[in-house]
Amino acid sequence: MGRLGVLLLNLGGPEQLSDVRPFLFNLFSDPEIIRIPIAALQKPLAWLISSSRAKKSQANYEKIGGGSPLRRITEEQARALESQLRSRGEDVKVYIGMRYWHPFTEDALTQIKRDEIEQLVILPLYPQFSISTSGSSFRLIEKIWSENPQLKPPKYTVIADWYKEPGYLQAMSELICAQIDNCPNPDDAHVFFSAHGVPVSYVEEAGDPYQTEIEECTELIMRTIGRRNAYSLAYQSKVGPIEWLQPYTEDAIVELADKGVSELVVVPISFVSEHIETLEEIDIEYREIAEEAGIHTFNRVPALDTNPVFIQTLVDLVLRAAAAPSLDINRVTQMKKKIKMYPQEKWEWGLTTAAEVWNGRLAMLGFIGIVVELISGRGPLHLFGIL
Repeated sequence: MGRLGVLLLNLGGPEQLSDVRPFLFNLFSDPEIIRIPIAALQKPLAWLISSSRAKKSQANYEKIGGGSPLRRITEEQARALESQLRSRGEDVKVYIGMRYWHPFTEDALTQIKRDEIEQLVILPLYPQFSISTSGSSFRLIEKIWSENPQLKPPKYTVIADWYKEPGYLQAMSELICAQIDNCPNPDDAHVFFSAHGVPVSYVEEAGDPYQTEIEECTELIMRTIGRRNAYSLAYQSKVGPIEWLQPYTEDAIVELADKGVSELVVVPISFVSEHIETLEEIDIEYREIAEEAGIHTFNRVPALDTNPVFIQTLVDLVLRAAAAPSLDINRVTQMKKKIKMYPQEKWEWGLTTAAEVWNGRLAMLGFIGIVVELISGRGPLHLFGIL
């Protein structure tokens, strides 16, 4: 085996307030996040959404110090992983490829080529697979390699998900148990898993395995913990008018309080690093909801960050992947429950699977209605003098 490279994939985040709007623009320019029928309108729509959301998002980032710590933490994870691999005798370099902010995946692949990496392990820092996280990054890598084949290393393999890894489960269970023991009545503490949500259509129409993997992951963690504490799972970070996976975190907290739960141990199940969803959404917004609902203990489990057991798990994943037969990106996506976005479907007019997956049927009907009005000059917008 030649020189080994490891590419850690993550979302990325604005490091200062001036980064927020361009970060959001990059996010909403991704067709895996929001899809419209005319590709040429993708960036104009992203500009509109990012401009309208920028001030609110900046206010949220101000609450956590003015920027996301995600890059710093990911760099610390990369250094820890590289150090441990080298201590095992590996000639290795670890790279970071962020999807929507610096250091971008494109830059990482260019540096990997310059460093003459002969074997690359692609490792998403998402324990569970989703078409909107790992899947989006995989598609980007495919696109970059297809446009510039010279950037593709001689040998590479992909790790699709790793939520079943014993080390990961052990690290999570230890962090959770510590917060359970910090409760006034540990046996009565309710373990509340909060995962980042995705649109229901991703699961039901596109075949995204994310919900199944999240549910199985929570069960495996509770089995590893080995306690009898009650637990539940909810989904956070819903945006837009379409239906997302339920129950929603904010609603589930109130429902638990109504049932008499007064001690919560909140677990950010789909995150391995502290960022806006943990530091602002959970620690500030959901804590306030819980307190107003009558929950007097709100212990949030910290993200894994550079937890030694977690880093060792990444070491084991990399070494096992490097020694195994190569697994290419296309095969990974085909293995993931026949996700219809791989390859992406061409846009079709009408109430199609693609429309449901990317926009929702109501959005599609609205778009068609506007197009009809622009062409025919008739319809409710003209009637009310809007057009």
